[in-house]
Amino acid sequence: MNGPVVLYALIFLMVAFWSGNYIVGKIALREFTPLMLAGLRIGFAGVLILPVYGWERRRSLTRWTRQDVPLLLGLGVFGVTLNQLFFIVGLSRTSVAHSSIIIGLTPVLVLILASVRGLEGMTWRKAAGMAVALAGVAVLKAFEPAAGTATWLGDFFTFLTGLCFAIFTVFGKEVTMLHSSVTVNTFAYVGGAAALAPVTMWEASRHSLAHVSAAAWLSVLYMALFPSVIAYLIYYYALTHIAASRVSAFSYLQPVFATAMGVAILGERISASVIVGGLVIFCGIYLAEHG
Repeated sequence: MNGPVVLYALIFLMVAFWSGNYIVGKIALREFTPLMLAGLRIGFAGVLILPVYGWERRRSLTRWTRQDVPLLLGLGVFGVTLNQLFFIVGLSRTSVAHSSIIIGLTPVLVLILASVRGLEGMTWRKAAGMAVALAGVAVLKAFEPAAGTATWLGDFFTFLTGLCFAIFTVFGKEVTMLHSSVTVNTFAYVGGAAALAPVTMWEASRHSLAHVSAAAWLSVLYMALFPSVIAYLIYYYALTHIAASRVSAFSYLQPVFATAMGVAILGERISASVIVGGLVIFCGIYLAEHG
């Protein structure tokens, strides 16, 4: 009895961390460029997870093959480097509400990829749910006020965020059968930090770091530790116990939490298109998940 309770409590905590990520990301973007913020977040996360990986390696009996390192690094490109880069770039050009709702499409993307790979079956109800969810995106954008903070480009980058995470989820399910979540995330973050290091250093040379506020640095630290390291470890732990589509379905809660935080903390306004579009999208996701 305690096992499922603990598991779902951890997943709920993971969603809370991810929801807060939208808010602190907006705060950090007041003082950092998107590229620099992405590089700092991934770099800090890589440093923070290394001690955990070192502790685990002393107890691990996993056998490695020549294909393991390229596989882990490749998975990390989609799950961390591109995912978090697109997230920050998208967030800088759209609202918290739009960002969280569009990322809520991730379960549909997971289902499509899982069906293509033959891991989950496709039914007419699932296909209809996907169509409804996509129609919700059209509603979300069609009636958005022209003076709103959400842009098509920002929403597109946010969509790419969900797509990269869907690839990470579907292909990562098999990797977790061979390697622990700590190993997967360590290679993802350290590899991502190394890949973005030239860009991060170049951006830092053009930025006056001495004038960055404590709030901005604490925001970067939050993004590196809670939604990155801790939430990803919970996510992969959950993948080893329940289906990938069921884990990703908890993203239903993110738009609710994130939008409420955006209104309360950042003073964002919620338009009718956000409410109607969000409801249509999540009705579609519900149909797809239960089809």
